[in-house]
Amino acid sequence: MYSGKRVLVTGGTGLIGIPLVKMLIEKGANVRIASLDDPALAHPDAEFIRCNLTDWNACKKVVKDMDYVFHLAGTKGAVSTGRVKAASFFVPHLVFNTLLMEAARIGDIDRYLFTSTIGIYPNSKVPKKEDIAWDGAPHHTDTFAGWAKRMGELQAESYKLEFDWGKVAIVRPAGVYGPNDNFNPLSSLVVSSLIRRAVGKEDPFVVWGDGSAVRDFVYTDDVAEGMLLALEKSADCTPINLGSGVGTSIKELVEVIASFVPELNIEWDISKPKGEDIRILDISRAKERLGYKPKVSLEEGIGRTIEWYKQEKDRLSEYYHVFSKNELISDWTNGQ
Repeated sequence: MYSGKRVLVTGGTGLIGIPLVKMLIEKGANVRIASLDDPALAHPDAEFIRCNLTDWNACKKVVKDMDYVFHLAGTKGAVSTGRVKAASFFVPHLVFNTLLMEAARIGDIDRYLFTSTIGIYPNSKVPKKEDIAWDGAPHHTDTFAGWAKRMGELQAESYKLEFDWGKVAIVRPAGVYGPNDNFNPLSSLVVSSLIRRAVGKEDPFVVWGDGSAVRDFVYTDDVAEGMLLALEKSADCTPINLGSGVGTSIKELVEVIASFVPELNIEWDISKPKGEDIRILDISRAKERLGYKPKVSLEEGIGRTIEWYKQEKDRLSEYYHVFSKNELISDWTNGQ
């Protein structure tokens, strides 16, 4: 399916984008990357366009002459960042998600993948099946990013109904981690934040909550492979979860990290929030529709990520982080 095809990957220099681009090139695709990162981070055999996708002309430019689009670009941040920078999370996501999909529709792109998130789901203690997504609002810790992603899913459905442009695959990844993750202290998520602090020998090694919160962690390569399968086998606006399907407590995660970084003086700060109690994806649909099967265990994935971080931590300043420069809405509306 991908051999000889022209494929755009927005965010192709990021956590999922890097392995996805590599897999596409290995399958014979001609890949174009759209990103705000340093071009040095792009795959050497891919075309690179540095641009801001909140600009309509940039969206039209990057989709031009493409067969397929994988839209992975997004703003990541911790719960605290999402609250303090609520508008800077919410509005740019709405803008670039909307503009890029519209540019793809007008450009009559053959197939399009929209990356949603586990954060769209309401609070529930059972493994989250795709059909419960609209049973309530997103968990309060994901209000702004969750609603922005929900709007992208609705946009795809609206195009299918009105324009019969239904070749959109919608995937909802769980807690993705791995090499090339965001390790910026201002906006890193739980796995990368813990790894950065552990490798840095933070003492005491303080972890928020009591360790009982359960999450679904999935390695980046497994998600990239799931995306390739989704565009091939399920480009019909049917949402599909991409996770491990396995619950891991924060305590278990910390223990795995500690097995690679010995002598951590771990302390639990129960005065701090632990987030949603249980957040696990049901991946039955992905298994049945796509033949999706995660391959990388948490232990193996954490080990790979720690080794990568140790080797690359001194050059992480080359990665673009929207909040590292205290950028606000006024920055991107001015085209910065």
